[in-house]
Amino acid sequence: MKKKLVSDISANSLQVIINQLSGLVIFYILSTQLSKDQFGEINWTLAVLLTLFNILSFGIDQVVIKKIAAGNNINATLTAYTVHVVFSGLVVYAVLAICHFLFSGFFHLHQLLLLIGAGKLMLFFATPFKQLANGLEKFKPLLFMSTCSNLLRSAALIFLAFTENITLQTVIIVFITGDVAELLLCLAITKYQLKTPVTLQWNKANYTSLLKESLPQLGVALFTSAIARFDWIFLGLFTSTVVLANYSFAYKVFEMATVPLLVIAPILIPRFTKLFAAGNEDVPAVTMNRLLALLRFEIIIACGVALLLNMLWVPVIDLITQNKYGAVNTHTILFLSACMPFLYFNNFLWTISFTRGNLKAIFYIFLICFIVNITATVTAIPFFSGEGAAAAYLFATIIQSLLFYRHCAFYKYKGAVLQLLLILIYTALAGLLATRLFTNTGFITISALCFYIAALVLTGLIKRSDWQLFKQTTGW
Repeated sequence: MKKKLVSDISANSLQVIINQLSGLVIFYILSTQLSKDQFGEINWTLAVLLTLFNILSFGIDQVVIKKIAAGNNINATLTAYTVHVVFSGLVVYAVLAICHFLFSGFFHLHQLLLLIGAGKLMLFFATPFKQLANGLEKFKPLLFMSTCSNLLRSAALIFLAFTENITLQTVIIVFITGDVAELLLCLAITKYQLKTPVTLQWNKANYTSLLKESLPQLGVALFTSAIARFDWIFLGLFTSTVVLANYSFAYKVFEMATVPLLVIAPILIPRFTKLFAAGNEDVPAVTMNRLLALLRFEIIIACGVALLLNMLWVPVIDLITQNKYGAVNTHTILFLSACMPFLYFNNFLWTISFTRGNLKAIFYIFLICFIVNITATVTAIPFFSGEGAAAAYLFATIIQSLLFYRHCAFYKYKGAVLQLLLILIYTALAGLLATRLFTNTGFITISALCFYIAALVLTGLIKRSDWQLFKQTTGW
């Protein structure tokens, strides 16, 4: 289908851009209008709920995308996943409500858990319908499904900010309303646009089959969730909400900087599923070279974004936050941004492993990274606070890259690996050279970017033929 990949990337790019811009608006308003204690408490609550509901997915979401993309029974798969989401979500929320009475002291300090949790439960209920659209490669409907809540919340918070009505209470109302609206829209799109009935009819055989296939992914869901937000939760429990506010601000900006990864990642699964269908291990050399070129483009973009992020961090962030979150996070953002190229590398190899059905190997890789991350985080935070959490995350991410490198036998592509390492080296050298030569922020940023691009061009990592290769890879 001519230009299909480009069309999908465009729709998915728009979705990511809208969500990131809306998230940026929400994040900026909350960070500047609320106190650091309130801002830190909201972020701690969201970290706990995000971890909880990610674990509750049991990793079924990725399996559902794969099954639908492979042409399996759509109605049976969607129904089984919907039953799982509704049942598990209600049970866990009921447990939270019971704990609210049993451990009143703890919940008195964290009163937002039940309130914001009600909204996140609605978003959790909407998950199967988004995965349906993803598996069908219906990225335009997915665009509306995935942006509704953020658009409503950002618009409401802008209005409240202009009318000077931003309080913790109004923020909670806005969050819950946006989440409920997104669920209702997902239901409508699934029924009327995707033409797929939404039912909760219990079928033991279908559910058991889906659960068994997803079982190895349960561990992955547990470990990835813990790796992603354990540092937030631990910081909130054992340091202070102020420390968490500082760290979560840097982490949120870091997440926004990974926008290109968010664009490409959902598209790779259905396409790699077809490429590696039926356990196909031997991909034609021409196709593999194109995939490696795509990976190289991703790493170049990731390193370029990380370079700019570090060059501009202190002057820009301190300016827009009235000196609240810039200089205090200098080292934190350095460690976090260093993770970016490894995240692209890990996602690429994870997708290959997942579509080949190597779920057990993925499980053990994430188990090891989970142990490494937890150990490093618990050890580093008491001594280095947010910087320690960021360094621990970087360490665990690098370990994950090494494990995937070995599992996927990526050493067969030594030339590609060498290119990736050179990109990392050029990024670091460009930043160091620019900061040594200049003191003006503008000169530092421009020179660092020029040094970086020049090194890539002179060593052949960027060349004219890359554009043609890019068009062949994407079907442009």
